[in-house]
This record gives sequence, structure tokens and C-alpha cells, in this order.
Amino acid sequence: MTIELEEPILTQENTQVYKDLFGGTIGGITQVLVGQPFDTVKVRLQSAPEGTYTGALDVVKKLIANEGPMGFYKGTLTPLIGVGACVSVQFSVNEFMKRYYDRALDGQALSLGQYFNCGAVAGFANGFLASPIEHIRIRLQTQTGADKSFSGPIGCAKKVYQTGGLMQGIFKGIGPTLFRESVGLGIYFATYEALISKELEKKKDIVRTDIPGWKLCAFGGLSGYALWGGIYPVDVVKSKLQTDSLSKPTYRGSLSVVRDIWIRNGIKGFYKGFVPTILRAAPANGATFAAFETTMRMIN
Repeated sequence: MTIELEEPILTQENTQVYKDLFGGTIGGITQVLVGQPFDTVKVRLQSAPEGTYTGALDVVKKLIANEGPMGFYKGTLTPLIGVGACVSVQFSVNEFMKRYYDRALDGQALSLGQYFNCGAVAGFANGFLASPIEHIRIRLQTQTGADKSFSGPIGCAKKVYQTGGLMQGIFKGIGPTLFRESVGLGIYFATYEALISKELEKKKDIVRTDIPGWKLCAFGGLSGYALWGGIYPVDVVKSKLQTDSLSKPTYRGSLSVVRDIWIRNGIKGFYKGFVPTILRAAPANGATFAAFETTMRMIN
């Protein structure tokens, strides 16, 4: 009897995981298409040598003048595939953890701390996928002008591996990436669920699927603000590591980057590129959550 009861439950769980992965993939693709131009400006500001740009608008002007509008979408193939995969992992693991807590609590509402834990587990799992994807993307995004070191994502990955191997090459920056993803996504999903819960408490005659798309966008945008406001300096450290020379690295590790930024620029150095990141946060993350929730409503 036990086996007969468990089989349908396991089948339902597996089916739901596939649905979560699909919904997350749609959310991730949407995020890239909306947010890539902002991300390119952010990475250029974070990683360029001192004095290259005076600010975000200067990056935009020089990028359009030297590379044209499509310069904003340099390295897009990698994030389009990679971020789709990353966001699918983020959302599917987060949803799995929410179901785990739901069963453990026998249907009682999760606390804010438990929502944070769900996001943190999702972030940690995603970090191992995000690190190499972001490394390749950043190498391509920062390739400018006559610099043709990398022919594309595959060529870049091969060259990075040949020069630095697996851990010092492909997975360079894995430490700050795991920290950023764990803490950041804990904040991210906890903020979103808190806003959803508040909306449901305010209007007691509705369920989650009744919340309109524009509110989902707004909640996603606010969650994006919370995410980047909480962990942005860690992202700067990660970007510095991932744009460092592979053959003759300047930095020995994350602490070496932190010391260098502090000596050169003080606290301001940890917030280089913050403006385009915050400008990106609302549309990109709003679109991500709206796309995920809408997709899940259609397939569930």
C-alpha cells in the first residue's frame, strides 16, 4: 500500500520540477533580452581601467560610437542560453524548497526566514552554473575595438580553459559568486514572497493567481532592488576577478581585490556600475517574475 501511494506523489513531484524548470527558463530568457544592455554598461564600468569612463552615460556614448547599438548585446548568446538555465535552476530549486517546507509545516505559512532559506539553497545550487557562464560572458562583454582575443562563447571557453584550467580558468571567481548567489537570492525570493503575502492579506478574497501581471512586475522590480542593494559590492569583486589577466593575474583572490579597490577608491570603488544595475533591476527582474508566474499559470 505504501509503495502504491508514494508512486503518484513522486510522479507529480517530478512533473512539477519539469514545469518549474520550463517556467524558469522562460523567465531567464526574458531577463536577458530586457536586461543585457544595462548589464554590459555595468560590466564595462566595473572592470575598465581607471579613467576609461566618467560614468554610465560615457560608456553608452562610447559604446554606440565605437561598436554601434548591437554592442550592448555583445556576448548575448552565452547569457541567453546560460541565464535561461540559471534562472530555471533558481526558480525550480526555490519552488522545490517551498514545497519541502510546506510539507514539513503541514500547510502552515512559511516565515520570512524560511523563504530566505529557500532562496539561499537555490542560489548556492545555481552558483556552480552561474560562475562559468558569467565568466565567459564578461570576457566577451569587455572585449572592445580591435581586440579579437575571443571569437565567440565556445572559443572563449576553450582559451580560458587552456590558459587557466578548470578552477583558475573556467571557474575563476566561484567563491564570490557562491556568496552573492546564496545571500542575494535569499533576499530576492524572500522579498518577493513577502510582497505577495502582503497583497493576499490586504485583499482576502483573492488567491495568488488573481494578482495581475503589472503587480507581479512591480514586486519583481522591488525584489531586484533588494537583491542588488544587499550584495552589489560582492559582484564588483567577482567581476574584477573574472576580468583579470589569465596568464599574468594581478589578484591572488577575493581579498586581494578588496584591498586593491579600497586603496584606490575607498568605499566608492565597491559601487562602480551601481547606477545601470539599479536601472536594470526593475525592468529585468519585473519581467522575470511576471514571465515565470504567467508561464506557470498557463501550464499548471
